[in-house]
Amino acid sequence: MAKTSTTTAGIDTSKDKLDIAVHGQSGCWEVANDLPGWRRLTQLLTKAGVRRVGIEATGGYERGVVEHLRAAGFIVLVLQPIQVKAFGRARLRRAKNDKLDAALIATFTASLEQVRDAPDPRLAELAEQLTFLEQAEEDIKRFKTRLEHMTEPGLRRLVLDDIARLKARRLSQIHNIAKQLRAHHDLAARLDLVLSIPGIGERTALALLIRMPELGRISREQAAALAGLAPFDNDSGQHKGQRRIAGGRARLRRSLFAAALPAAFRWNKAVMALYARLTAAGKAHNAALIACARKLLIYANTVLQRGTPWTEKLLGV
Repeated sequence: MAKTSTTTAGIDTSKDKLDIAVHGQSGCWEVANDLPGWRRLTQLLTKAGVRRVGIEATGGYERGVVEHLRAAGFIVLVLQPIQVKAFGRARLRRAKNDKLDAALIATFTASLEQVRDAPDPRLAELAEQLTFLEQAEEDIKRFKTRLEHMTEPGLRRLVLDDIARLKARRLSQIHNIAKQLRAHHDLAARLDLVLSIPGIGERTALALLIRMPELGRISREQAAALAGLAPFDNDSGQHKGQRRIAGGRARLRRSLFAAALPAAFRWNKAVMALYARLTAAGKAHNAALIACARKLLIYANTVLQRGTPWTEKLLGV
């Protein structure tokens, strides 16, 4: 985490254009959301003395300008829409248009005392491929559900062929992502450390390293919160509410859930013991599975922190 105090701009992104406001200055710029527009934007920001830029995640339309600005040396914060929306409500902002949104993003970005370091560009490239893999897996589930309601033999054959094709694509994609990651010595070493944990296979290990590059440099509590696996208090006065998980990186969480089930029933003794202890104490299956997924994540964070493979000594972690 780096502490910054510098001139800040905010960018509101759409498919075709970018609206830009500089914190503390009147007026707003507009440029096209393409390479010539990004070059023009770089010139404008440099002339205005801006070094720190906030931009709201907008379904991928922000990726090109984010990469361009980071390559030009700007500190770029990709903000979640819920963050900016909550900030606007706290300031009682009701009016909304692209220029006002850019000014709000600039003000919010300026209010942040610390910012995370820019993500590893190698992992950013692999993240898109991982998303494609996850979408193929989602398609497989949809086809399997569709198959349950089909009786006509010809249609069933078509769906079964689609499932087989998608499964082959899934395996090929896992192999390709792992191959590209292993082309980098440091990332290959991290992958081997995570793979040393019983119950974590190559598919889950790739998701952990790509979706949470912070692993090994954060606390177990921070890792659980980032993945959306940390139970949050829900108390007020005498009321003691049920603890629930919320937020976090949904795609990574789904990958951990997929690994937690077989780990809790077959592959990892510590996770099996945890699941048995929780269910014996009356915890529901889903609650116990969440705890098992969190335990796998903590193990991954621990082996990366220590730089040594899994051992039975980690059972108490």
